[in-house]
Amino acid sequence: MKKEVPIVVLDFGSQYTQLIARKLRESGVYTEVVPYHESIEEIKARKPQGIILSGGPASVYAEDAYKPDDGIWNLGLPILGICYGMQLITQHFGGEVVAADHHEYGKARLKIEDECGIFNGISDNEVVWMSHGDKAERIPEGFKVIGTSENSPYAAIADEKRNIYAFQYHPEVHHSVEGTHMLKNFAKYICGCESTWNMGSFAKEKIEEIRKQVGEKKVLCGVSGGVDSSVVAALLHEALPKEQLVCVFVDQGLLRKDEAKQVQDMFKMLEIDLITIDAKKEFMEALAGVSDPEKKRKAIGEKFIEVFDKEASKHTDVSFLAQGTLYTDVIESVSVKGPSKTIKSHHNVGGLPDWMTFELVEPLREIFKDEVRKLGLELGLPKDMIGRHPFPGPGLAIRVMGEVNEEALRLIRESDAIMQDVLKATGYYDKVWQAFTVLLNVQSVGVMGDNRTYDNTVCVRMVESVDGMTATFAHIPHDILETMSRRIINEIDGINRVVYDISSKPPATIEWE
Repeated sequence: MKKEVPIVVLDFGSQYTQLIARKLRESGVYTEVVPYHESIEEIKARKPQGIILSGGPASVYAEDAYKPDDGIWNLGLPILGICYGMQLITQHFGGEVVAADHHEYGKARLKIEDECGIFNGISDNEVVWMSHGDKAERIPEGFKVIGTSENSPYAAIADEKRNIYAFQYHPEVHHSVEGTHMLKNFAKYICGCESTWNMGSFAKEKIEEIRKQVGEKKVLCGVSGGVDSSVVAALLHEALPKEQLVCVFVDQGLLRKDEAKQVQDMFKMLEIDLITIDAKKEFMEALAGVSDPEKKRKAIGEKFIEVFDKEASKHTDVSFLAQGTLYTDVIESVSVKGPSKTIKSHHNVGGLPDWMTFELVEPLREIFKDEVRKLGLELGLPKDMIGRHPFPGPGLAIRVMGEVNEEALRLIRESDAIMQDVLKATGYYDKVWQAFTVLLNVQSVGVMGDNRTYDNTVCVRMVESVDGMTATFAHIPHDILETMSRRIINEIDGINRVVYDISSKPPATIEWE
């Protein structure tokens, strides 16, 4: 029997789709994203109180246009269509959708034309975010215009009798100033959802799920010392007797400076037994000659499983492998939720080998990074652990462009340590969401003293984000960046140039590989 889901979001391929779920969860309403083609039986099994149709890059009049199960229109539930979802609603109910004269992308001012429930408490003339190519040319019978913008006479429409609403803009993105309020209005006042979703209830639910899934067998929990795996270990520690939990820390030689000791000290403090495996040699051999980022991730994922499998053989009844897989990992790795494009394989999702015999325990698979931090605090983990910047499972291997070797790791490890030291000394560590350095494996001419150098370039990457789905580069004071650059160049032999990455996500990803 499926879990009850108050709001179901049908994913039509927008890179913003997951933000809808996160915004509603922040309002206390549990929301799940499912593929646009989810059967009506599957949708009904979740017992939703409302449905949201996401945006997407396709055109509703294209031959292979994405269409939901027709049964959704007969459920009698409130429906909100966003962008592509609006065009679907318009087309289905007899309106007309055409290609716009030009793509509308960016900020617009929403003029509220009708004080309907979805706009309760919303200010007139606030900024919303447009991103579309098609538009409604004629709205269906029974619908009325409830919002306009300078370029969109049908920016928002509604059929209040049938409780169907549609926005041409994206309320889920940060740039739509009161967009979260609009989504909350839809869920709470139109669908009648209650605010019962929080990390306390989630923790209790997951602990029960873990106990049911695992039974009396044992779980091997791969830990890295990062926030995600630490929270998973804490959840398992709460859910299972001590003898059923085998926490394994693999030092694969791709960690940050002094990180292995920090991980061991942290688990001592948590009073969770930890087995440490030195596998540096095996991982370096697996990465020898590998420069393609996807192949690196898959090689690391496979090697992790080999190491875990070998350790599991030393224990009886180890049938499960626990990982800190997040919603964002799943979304970016493989299009399991709908037509959203694959961005990259994560070592613990797309990088797992077919021959793996463990059954996975992934209690964080459906939550975002900000929710993981809240869950960690709920479980009693210390704030300095919860506040650590995200660190990828493949470690420094994907922060070295090209082939990974010991010299490259030395350069990236030392430069990263200096950068973090400067951030902490200036009070900026907690002001950015994630910060790291990247070894570009690009050499350039420099002058140090009276000598010509031809050494490596390091890129400093710092971003501001909430959940990792979108991010903007951090506006760090120039004097702090200058201190980082000077120290990295002066203190590390082999680096003579430092650059700063000022790209945002999208179009770039946070990590370089």
